[in-house]
Amino acid sequence: MEGSALVERVAELDLEQRERAVVAEVLRGNVPDSWRRFADVRVTRTVGGRERELVYRVAADYLTVGSDADGMRSPLSPTAAQELADALDCVLPTPAMVDEVHASARVQLVPEPIPPSASMTTVAVFARHDRLVDRQLAGQPLGTLVAGHKKDVVLTPRLVDASDRVAIYGWHRPDGEPIQPLYLGHAATWVDYSHGVRLVQSEMLLDGAPTTAQALLADPELSVLLSRAGPLAHPRYGPEPAPAEKLSPIELGPGVRAVAQIPATLDPEQPVHLVLYALPNGSTIEQTVGRHALPDEDWRFTIQHVGAQTRWLRARALEDALVVVYLECDGLAWPRWLRAHDPAGERAVAILDALRTRFGAHAPPRIVLTGHSGGGAFTFAYLDAVERVPGDVERIAFLDSNYGYDAARGHGRKLVDWLKGAAEHTLVVYAYDDSVALLNGETFVSEESGTWGRSHALLADLKRSFAFESSTTEGLQRHTALDGRATVLLKENPERAILHTVQVEQNGFVHALLVGSQRAEIGYRYLGTSVYAAWIAGTEPRAH
Repeated sequence: MEGSALVERVAELDLEQRERAVVAEVLRGNVPDSWRRFADVRVTRTVGGRERELVYRVAADYLTVGSDADGMRSPLSPTAAQELADALDCVLPTPAMVDEVHASARVQLVPEPIPPSASMTTVAVFARHDRLVDRQLAGQPLGTLVAGHKKDVVLTPRLVDASDRVAIYGWHRPDGEPIQPLYLGHAATWVDYSHGVRLVQSEMLLDGAPTTAQALLADPELSVLLSRAGPLAHPRYGPEPAPAEKLSPIELGPGVRAVAQIPATLDPEQPVHLVLYALPNGSTIEQTVGRHALPDEDWRFTIQHVGAQTRWLRARALEDALVVVYLECDGLAWPRWLRAHDPAGERAVAILDALRTRFGAHAPPRIVLTGHSGGGAFTFAYLDAVERVPGDVERIAFLDSNYGYDAARGHGRKLVDWLKGAAEHTLVVYAYDDSVALLNGETFVSEESGTWGRSHALLADLKRSFAFESSTTEGLQRHTALDGRATVLLKENPERAILHTVQVEQNGFVHALLVGSQRAEIGYRYLGTSVYAAWIAGTEPRAH
């Protein structure tokens, strides 16, 4: 359908019907060939004392339906614009991005406003303004980045308190000054001829490494590359799409309860990134997955949010299907259960073998062994039971959970051999100085027995085989070797606080899966502001 035919078809429809028709045309591919050619925008800024270069790609023109010879730029409500952005793996711009796009545009048009009237929201006036723009563009090469002819529907933190509004900005004059400052005075259903939808690809390059607009906008430090108004934890109109996932129970034998957090559609040909997450002492699977809790509910629902962190990771388009299997034992204490029911670690090996088979029918899974608090005992039970850690165990992460580390039981030797076995093998260790932490005014672990002491013992053993680099920033000691594949993070504790769960809650699970990769601390910070808030599941009020 050519643009002129679409104008005739939708001219008398109401807003909802009109936008359904436009969205349908775009999603079936009815856009000009030139509109498919996204253009590079380069941004260089000094962030945290370091010069950073960001490259992102934008549509050469505002959203257009039809052909190069007969197209119509179609203003849309923010709801419809967001639907298309989601479907096409794009985002809407911020005012800062609109400025950068205009500065980068090879063609900067002079705005041609139409006098305000009751008809400015009609398709007839949309088409009239479109003809004015086409006349200005006559003779310009198709697909050239063009700006200055519309206001943009934009993202801004102010939408948090104005969710029923549309934010518009731009319509730059040739000198770079916008006619329209940031404005949220219209309802979200207001759409006039001057509005344009400029799509920006979600995938971006920061200093040559892949990241996403969502990750950068949520980052308290790096968001300045895309936003002058601070970070946007929720860079979109409307709620996040409901996570396409399911929680599936898995039978693993007596005494062990397992639930897998799985993408709703798991392609059997797609390799699986399989994470075994052994629960902390005292927590159930539901509490570890986490959700918004009512005021009188157990505090454990809100201290890990591994489920939300998993959804955040999936939204970053990791290459493999991310599956997290939560492992809960009778009594909710893995150290005690293993001593009583699996002292040789045979059940731990059998559990991993069963999950490897279940999720590796078509391609070998990439396996991660991790857990928080007492959950580390499961990993040590596995180490006790095998002479060599299998090569498909790609990552081992102790989230303040390495109380059981014992060189005399071969733990250090096995971890060293495993790290040397493949370039993908990565060891992550978190701990804080629990030896000085106070509970009811008293210390509760010795210098040797807590994770602080056990981590120093592990680090000393690793240093016999690998050259580590060490640094301390804001009380966080970073000890790294093998280009980050061996990372020990030790949080100092002058306040003598209990930081046990904080290390998971503040992006700890995210970081544990990304340490040693190019995505590490892109769009988030370990022990920084939690970036996964939009992905926390809700709860229905309970009957009393």
